[in-house]
Amino acid sequence: MEVFKLLPKTNCKKCNKPTCLAFAAQVFQGRVFLHECPYIDEKLIKKYGDKRNSLESEVDLEYQKRLALLKNQLIKIDLKKKAPELGGKFNNGRLTLKILGKDFSVDQKGNISTDIHVNRWITPPIYSYIIHSKGLPLSGQWVSFRELESSPDWHLFFNHQCVKALKELADTHTEFFENILTLFNGKKVKKHFDSDISLVIYPFPKLPILICYNKPEDGLTSTLNLFFDSTTDKNIHTKDLYILCNGFAVMLKKISITHG
Repeated sequence: MEVFKLLPKTNCKKCNKPTCLAFAAQVFQGRVFLHECPYIDEKLIKKYGDKRNSLESEVDLEYQKRLALLKNQLIKIDLKKKAPELGGKFNNGRLTLKILGKDFSVDQKGNISTDIHVNRWITPPIYSYIIHSKGLPLSGQWVSFRELESSPDWHLFFNHQCVKALKELADTHTEFFENILTLFNGKKVKKHFDSDISLVIYPFPKLPILICYNKPEDGLTSTLNLFFDSTTDKNIHTKDLYILCNGFAVMLKKISITHG
């Protein structure tokens, strides 16, 4: 997002990339240089140079700022009182939530403990869920990310970084994709939207995600879509929902490389 903000967002293709979004992703990944966009101001090129490290430092700074903001909000919340609304339990000064099938505990200072490694990307969504969840019962109505309360930029990044990444994984390792999701407590459900594979995962107790995948067939390309309960944006900030889905997609990709 920080790289994307620097670009003109005209999708002129003069950088030989289809969109400014694709260019931003490749700059951050170190595949192309910022100066390859003909419209980047020289001051910005001097500031960030041709190195990825400067941009990563900026992103890391933004991450730390958001984490500090969320943590300051969290420590003011009565975790014991809010536990039932979140679908969690409170015991020995800790709120325990079932996250992707695993127990995560959070104390009043925001310290997170679990039996598995705590990935960096999961912390902001955990804080956001605790802070923003209104404890509404699930509606059972599935909606797209676009239909949630979010900005157009987040929708673009969601499709590119989350949906596209999961689709590529499903296309390449279909059986692995289906099996690995069940390891994270994913449940097969009755087919939705005429999909070949329909799975529901629960990143948080009151935040289900429906994954619908159609395999390529008779010359038609595959499709993958993510859907959310219509109450989702009342239980987590949309920015943190994006972080959650993006982190989960990256994690699955790493697992597929290691074990696939």
